[in-house]
Amino acid sequence: MAKIRIQFSRFSAFYSPIIATMAGGFLKKAGLDHEWSVSQVGKSAVAALVEGSVDVVQSAPSQGFLALEKGTSPPEAHFAQVNEMDGFFLTAHEPDPKFTWDKLNGARVIVDQSSVQPLSMFKYACHKKGLDFSKLKIVDAGSGQPMLDAFRNGGGDYIHLQGPAPQQLEYDGQGHIVAAVGPAIGPCAFSSLAATREWLKTDMAKAFTSAYAEARSWLIATPSDDVAHTLSSYFPDIHRSVLGSTIAYYQKLGNWTPHIEITESAYLVALDVFQHAGKITKRHAYADVIAPPPV
Repeated sequence: MAKIRIQFSRFSAFYSPIIATMAGGFLKKAGLDHEWSVSQVGKSAVAALVEGSVDVVQSAPSQGFLALEKGTSPPEAHFAQVNEMDGFFLTAHEPDPKFTWDKLNGARVIVDQSSVQPLSMFKYACHKKGLDFSKLKIVDAGSGQPMLDAFRNGGGDYIHLQGPAPQQLEYDGQGHIVAAVGPAIGPCAFSSLAATREWLKTDMAKAFTSAYAEARSWLIATPSDDVAHTLSSYFPDIHRSVLGSTIAYYQKLGNWTPHIEITESAYLVALDVFQHAGKITKRHAYADVIAPPPV
């Protein structure tokens, strides 16, 4: 049985469509064995593609902008979407069912600044909600555990986190989700599957993509608790109810839409986001970054 090598840029329940492909037996059904890894700190998953140590990576179309901004062609092609919407949440210390984004004015907001995309998306969400990001009290508390520690210790009024971290705060009684960032922006080319254009011509690419599409359909249609049961071995440190709650949030928000292709309309919104953040100098062509799914 041929073995496909998959690498994540960032591993969380947000990327359940890929995890379900492995955990749900869809790869095995397609005749593929697999191994998976998470990219090392300071080294992009795309670099592993270039080296030939992996076959397919979890990435983002915006990764392709980096090469294009330098005047070179991206070594990777983004051929399927993972999430067609931002997956971060705003969490407060207390419940606020009447939360509106203008409450961020004057408040201390701990924002994930671990990479360019989360911060760029948050800036654009604020713009769409009529806020002046430059006037907000943004707290840079690093990323991951240091951010959570800062919030728990009162270092911010709100915290900007990807699931399942905010759902864990709710489970622990230390925070309450008040808003999702995704709906403020709408559908966009947020996270993706990427590979070399040469690999996309292979039978393995076709088999993998078919398995991924089937897993994605299963993920959308299956009750969140059942999905959590299937995926639980990949999240040994997360309580099953937290994992189920996270999956339910993303199912309801519509992050995992039925189609797998990265649409041009979603791509154009990603350009809007990065242009607004000042991270790109031109609107790069869709075909320079995106490839059709190999099925």
